[in-house]
Amino acid sequence: MKAVVAKRADEGEADLEEILDLARAADYEVVGSVTQTRKEDPALHFGEGKADELAAEVRATGAEVVVFDNSLGPYQTFNLGAKLPEGVEILDRFTLILEIFGQRAETRKAQLQVELAELRYELPRAEAKASLAKRDEHPGFMGLGEYDESREQDIKNQISRIRDELERIEQTEQSRRERRREGGFDLVALAGYTNAGKSTLLRRLAADMDVDENEGLHPDLDTTAESENRLFTTLGTTTRRADVEDRDVLLTDTVGFISDLPHWLVESFKSTLDSVYRADLVLLVVDVSEDVEEIREKLVTCHDTLYERNEAPIVTVLNKIDEVDDRELERKRDAISALAPNPVAVSGLADLNVDALRERIVAELPDWERERLVLPMTEDTMSVVSWLHDEANVDHVEYGDDDVLVDFEARPAIVEQARSRAEDLRAVEGAV
Repeated sequence: MKAVVAKRADEGEADLEEILDLARAADYEVVGSVTQTRKEDPALHFGEGKADELAAEVRATGAEVVVFDNSLGPYQTFNLGAKLPEGVEILDRFTLILEIFGQRAETRKAQLQVELAELRYELPRAEAKASLAKRDEHPGFMGLGEYDESREQDIKNQISRIRDELERIEQTEQSRRERRREGGFDLVALAGYTNAGKSTLLRRLAADMDVDENEGLHPDLDTTAESENRLFTTLGTTTRRADVEDRDVLLTDTVGFISDLPHWLVESFKSTLDSVYRADLVLLVVDVSEDVEEIREKLVTCHDTLYERNEAPIVTVLNKIDEVDDRELERKRDAISALAPNPVAVSGLADLNVDALRERIVAELPDWERERLVLPMTEDTMSVVSWLHDEANVDHVEYGDDDVLVDFEARPAIVEQARSRAEDLRAVEGAV
């Protein structure tokens, strides 16, 4: 489908790079563009003359869609639609993002989040329809739709229903995270802007595994995570076991951040970020090939988002070092040192310095505790020893006539479980 992209900037030159990427990600063929630098016009967003120029560009190119890299109010959409050829659709930045999300949403959770965001976007437009209807106007085109008196309440009811279902899904996921911790797993989350290379890093860090063996305990584990040079290849979350020594690590790739998202859209996808907020360690992935000012702005936004609820340590990963030389890398590292004081520089695609990242992951994860347990010799003792071999690093096992001595280190939760199991064994022995 042919599209014309449009953007208004308050000052300076209107940069179309990101909106072009977004339009292509939605599979539109961009056939023209119109930009303007001026203050926003309340009625048309563009000035009157530029709006007429946009209409002429649409006619000349035969475009079927106009994509604005701005937020459009319902009245602006209505007024712009009156100038365009009949049947031409108007999308603003956020409806375009929602369209992409809708195309990529595969899991029930992702689909619900897209639906929630769409309803949040539609609610003020339903209110606008009511206002236009009262003025005896007919906003039956350009996405506003015909006025339905009950629509506002329907939207609010649907929002409430989706929130309830998302909360139930999150409770299930939280229970799964707790089971994983109890099973000795450390949880590491990949965060960062879309197209920073998170999925490529996930594939590079992940260990080969048989999903069938893990399906019951970890139904979201997957043997693949898409790695493509396009926006929003990861909309839901993908979790894989990481290939690191000494620790059992589950690594989760999350939806990428994107700049200038409105509050209602961020809120709709907030439950996806719970995988980040509740991790033991966060890897904040940055595309180091981008302009240093853009890197700095994205880091600030990421930190603002993460520090709202995140309590885990954050390691900044400067990805795509294969696309910059050593001098440029050092210059950028110095420029962002206040935001990323000790980053790890890697290339997931070229497999450069990934081993150093593995070492850093292990170094930054919460410390394990060392424990020495004496287990009484009972019928169930060997099953506890076997369990410790699975869930901890066992250094030494010494078998006596009446007891078993086990030296090991493990996550604090595993140490507590081991102590509890030892007490249970003693209680059974004492009852015999």
